[in-house]
Amino acid sequence: MAMLIKNKNLAFSLILMCLIVVSPVANAQVGVVLGGTNVVNVQGLVTCSINGSVSTNATVIPPFAGAPVLLQCAGQNVSVTTTGANGVFSFPSNTILPISLSTLLASGCRVIVTTPLSRCNASLPTNGLLTAPINLAGTTINRGITILQFVNGLFGLI
Repeated sequence: MAMLIKNKNLAFSLILMCLIVVSPVANAQVGVVLGGTNVVNVQGLVTCSINGSVSTNATVIPPFAGAPVLLQCAGQNVSVTTTGANGVFSFPSNTILPISLSTLLASGCRVIVTTPLSRCNASLPTNGLLTAPINLAGTTINRGITILQFVNGLFGLI
């Protein structure tokens, strides 16, 4: 499959969506939209690279396991979680409650990896932090409950 996908962004998106489907889901009720309850899922993938790519030159980049990830919205720190062994993070259901739905939908949130990249690979920078916006990946409505799925965009080093 790696040979069939030439666009790295497309490959990253496909892998991230697969991880979201099979990883545990963090749910948070944040109010009422469309006459029902909203559930918000914020998940993503952190790899051991400067730009969040999952492969370069047909080499798979390892996940950044055990990395603290901060959810920040409108300049405020909202929650912190840690990536699992596969580099996937998911925010606990009760930690997203302070965020307004309008802030989430307006892309007013981002995730920040608070550990230097050199922790996962000594050849990577010791200064700077990885940061990525969160983006709405999809919405599902089931029995009056609206589920909004957010994932991280591409990471960049700041």
